[in-house]
Amino acid sequence: MAKARLIDGKAIAAAIQSALAAKIAHRTAEGLRPPCLAVILAGDDPASAIYVQKKYDTCQQVGMTSLKHVLPASITEDKLIELLQALNQDDNVDGILLQLPLPAHIHTPQVLECILPHKDVDGFHPYNMGRLAQRRPALRPCTPYGIMKLLDHTEETYKFRHAVVVGASNIVGRPMALELLTAGCTVTVCHRFTRHLSAHVKEADILISAVGKPGIIKGEWIKPDATVIDVGITRLENGTLTGDVEFDKASERAAWITPVPGGVGPMTVAMLLENTLTAASWHRHHTY
Repeated sequence: MAKARLIDGKAIAAAIQSALAAKIAHRTAEGLRPPCLAVILAGDDPASAIYVQKKYDTCQQVGMTSLKHVLPASITEDKLIELLQALNQDDNVDGILLQLPLPAHIHTPQVLECILPHKDVDGFHPYNMGRLAQRRPALRPCTPYGIMKLLDHTEETYKFRHAVVVGASNIVGRPMALELLTAGCTVTVCHRFTRHLSAHVKEADILISAVGKPGIIKGEWIKPDATVIDVGITRLENGTLTGDVEFDKASERAAWITPVPGGVGPMTVAMLLENTLTAASWHRHHTY
């Protein structure tokens, strides 16, 4: 059996960002201001700081305006909500990104719900999640949205295909299942209470793993000619990054597979920017 083909998230994301840059240039040529994304980082988590800087830098690359708010870990929930409300009311801000995880003393669901749905470019607000559940997506959660773009790139067919999602978080697993269901897949969601994980994985025509546990998906579990999307990313003690899937063994069985890093990660940022441009367009036309 031939080795799986790599799904190059970096290249696909770069193409999306190039198209976004052209759209933004056309927008500004018409005399409109560039889309504006407000990014909020609360606390001093090093990984979060890197992600926020990456998002900020990529905004600049495509011609978007980005406002960065760096807050201490001691910020109170009331003060954070106060900032969100101010950004909600700012007509020059199209999208609001609140970098997760938040400090432990802050009630994350309550705070996320304070972002206006039409500025919720992460797609986490209950309104946007509900729209996705009703097959009427508005602003879509970025990682699942990016994964659908990766699958589209492989010319994946969805109808009559069995998709297995491993992980049921609000950020990836649950909205991923909704995306695949909307596309026409038969969907199984596995989580920490699932028994016989291997049996479910072995039935997957499309496998999405979003757990964050290195090697939890064994290579020999992969169904021949499956499409494998590895969302998990963990830094090992030797400094290398690895995913949920045993990559080398899985590559001997799958038809398509994402690398870690360089697969899903770049797509998440690209879809964040696409959501921001969409929000700016809605803002202009009052169509949300």
